[in-house]
Amino acid sequence: MDFFGFGGYQREPEGWGSWQQLLLVTSFVVAMVFFAVFFGMRYRHGEEAKKLFVLKVTAIVLDTIELTRIVILSFRSGNPMQFMYHLPLFLCSFQFITVPIAAFGKGRIREVAADFVFLFGILGSIAGTYGAGQNYSAYPVWSFDNVFSTITHTMSGFAGLFVVISGLLTFKAKNIKWVVITLFAFAVVAYIVNISIDYNYMFLMRGDGTPYDNFYNLVNGNRILYPLTVMFLFVLYMGAVYGVAYAIPSFREQAFAKEVVMEAN
Repeated sequence: MDFFGFGGYQREPEGWGSWQQLLLVTSFVVAMVFFAVFFGMRYRHGEEAKKLFVLKVTAIVLDTIELTRIVILSFRSGNPMQFMYHLPLFLCSFQFITVPIAAFGKGRIREVAADFVFLFGILGSIAGTYGAGQNYSAYPVWSFDNVFSTITHTMSGFAGLFVVISGLLTFKAKNIKWVVITLFAFAVVAYIVNISIDYNYMFLMRGDGTPYDNFYNLVNGNRILYPLTVMFLFVLYMGAVYGVAYAIPSFREQAFAKEVVMEAN
């Protein structure tokens, strides 16, 4: 039962950057890339329904695992309100909402969700595995907390890679504002919850052992400048990804061609 941490873990954390952590997360990341490329290439020129089926299965499994994790953590703590500290309000956990929307949604809503899954699924998977200093400093590598977290983060990364490789990604210019609005809507909710329960969703309050600590220290922990800096980094990242995508002629032509066809219809 020590794997689940009931009564506290008896083993000392191996620590962030340990060979144990690198072995665990690299194994899952390699599997993530392999299956995303395999299924993405297999269905790239197939029917959209088949592509969406893969995404639907991913969404169902991803959310089932995450809900199981929340239930176990809440039960382990003995506090039924513990779930408030496990809401999908981290950048990497938004995928528990956006992957199902991308899989089961329709029209522009699905397009925006798919863009969001690509933009933050891959980024979140790397940040939540290799960059999860706060987790690997607090819990043993082979533990419920870290193993389940690694699984959900790499599944989110799989969804992001699959969306672009399979051709489900459109990256339409007219959808960019809706992606940004979605991001800021999540941030507003996360900030309100942070203040309400004294937590740190989206790392909007402090760095907590992540690379965000650098920016937190840069502004001396200013409660206004720091969250604004975090949001600026998100937007800067999005701008860079869109810029690279639109710099590829074939991708740009395909994206805008789809937009013109949509308008014509």
